[in-house]
Amino acid sequence: MKKLLILLILLSPIATFGQDLIPTSSGDIKVTPILHGTVVLEYQGKTIYVDPYGGASVFEGQKKPDMVLITDIHGDHHNQETLDGLDLSNAIIVAPKAVAEKLPAGSGKSIQIMNNGQTESISGINISAIPMYNLPETDDSRHPKGRGNGYILELGGKKVYLSGDTEDIPEMRALKGIDVAFVCMNLPYTMDVDQAADAVSEFKPTIVYPYHFRGGDGLADVEKFKSTVNSNAPQVEVRLRNWYPEN
Repeated sequence: MKKLLILLILLSPIATFGQDLIPTSSGDIKVTPILHGTVVLEYQGKTIYVDPYGGASVFEGQKKPDMVLITDIHGDHHNQETLDGLDLSNAIIVAPKAVAEKLPAGSGKSIQIMNNGQTESISGINISAIPMYNLPETDDSRHPKGRGNGYILELGGKKVYLSGDTEDIPEMRALKGIDVAFVCMNLPYTMDVDQAADAVSEFKPTIVYPYHFRGGDGLADVEKFKSTVNSNAPQVEVRLRNWYPEN
């Protein structure tokens, strides 16, 4: 009987996803890494997709989204092919203006435009849009300041930070009271491992997930990121998860 139960768990669609539960004052936040910069968050019966990418098939076994957060216009964040394959009939799409302008008419249940500096309560969840951009700020920047959003979500008294495509910017270093952070690190698009580790060691989230770490030279050294953060800010828990199941 025990072997049969194990086999059934392994064959279940959900078993293909690694999931973490983060306790809050009003229920757990379920964190499911999907691919690259894509993550699914569940809280109090609501399912949130962040930057859906990789095709609809990678979401098999997941609940339909109630909300979709999109950080930027690039194809690994606003991926229209993936969006077209998902059931977004009940989903509020939250996106910066630059993304909203590219979404087809009738996308999702509704579209909520947010830009840097805005805070809104959407479906009972407080969401803040914060800057994400490259340094130095130049006319040909891949990620100019003001175009894309990082996001902070408040879920059960916990603050969840999603960096989007950013470099080691002052606005990230100045964050306070972050409980869970998802931080990118892929050259030449965002920042390197040392920059990411140094920034995290300054704003000190309780938990940090390195994500979005496939770049021009393959996957970043997240083990190095973890050891650097552990040395500089041992109170920060670094969680390494499988964001690239094909590797």
